[in-house]
Amino acid sequence: MPLTASVLSRQLEELNLLKHSLLPGEEFASLPPTEGPDHWATLLDSYSENAESLDLEEVARTLPPAHLRIQSNGIDIWFEVGLSEDYEGGCAPANAGYSVSVKGETLARREQEAWQAFVKEKMEEFQDISTHLLPRLHAEFDSQRNDDASSAPAMSGTDVSSGSSHSRYHALFTSHHLVSPNKRRSLQHWSASLSLIGFAKVGHPGVIYCEGEQAQVEEFVTNVKAMQWLALRMRFIEPLPEDLRESRNEDKEVKRRWSEFEKVGEVVEEMRRLRREKYIVEMGIGSVGINVGAPK
Repeated sequence: MPLTASVLSRQLEELNLLKHSLLPGEEFASLPPTEGPDHWATLLDSYSENAESLDLEEVARTLPPAHLRIQSNGIDIWFEVGLSEDYEGGCAPANAGYSVSVKGETLARREQEAWQAFVKEKMEEFQDISTHLLPRLHAEFDSQRNDDASSAPAMSGTDVSSGSSHSRYHALFTSHHLVSPNKRRSLQHWSASLSLIGFAKVGHPGVIYCEGEQAQVEEFVTNVKAMQWLALRMRFIEPLPEDLRESRNEDKEVKRRWSEFEKVGEVVEEMRRLRREKYIVEMGIGSVGINVGAPK
């Protein structure tokens, strides 16, 4: 069955969402063909920058099936993913148009069989690469990243409700810490699927700030609250003041999207750039004696 524009559009949407769910040090790339240009690499870059300008009808006629590699720096195991022309994304049984293979330079046969069995168990939907396979990879090779016993459930970007309100909102959380790769990955995934911009400050203390349409911000807040880790506290969720909305630069906003910071000073600088430093300074973030507070 030849690839159609509608199927290609759904594949690109899902691959783009997966790309934005990766953490620093994790890589997602097209595997180039043995001969000729790597059309998928070019297409994925173009889709991220300006999806509306692509002529998918024309592209789909000559595009080969996608072959992708997903890996984490410093770990000698990676995943190779193949999509068939009829893979339409979303939840699907394991035989519905895609495959995931485990590869490694020094991977023993027994280890590969164990990994492949784990992959088969988790292949209920393609997004399990970011919600199950990569976390398992980190857990296998870096036990320090498993400091949190619970992880947040992933949610599909196709389930986002546009809501009745289109007001611009923003929200701020603080927590005792934000370290878990699973929680950080969930934040990145939700921000991409809900079209939010913002950041997470990792380490101690944890800070989460987001901005977007009211319904999307409210859904993000609900998801964050459900994670329930130590001393998580919602500082506010409220309409973004009109004067701050006018200061947004749309081009920069698209490129900025979701960021991660490691230092409190970076948080203060980002909020100052947005002319919103009062929201964190008033709460003791960025001043002497940071107080993230206890949950009410």
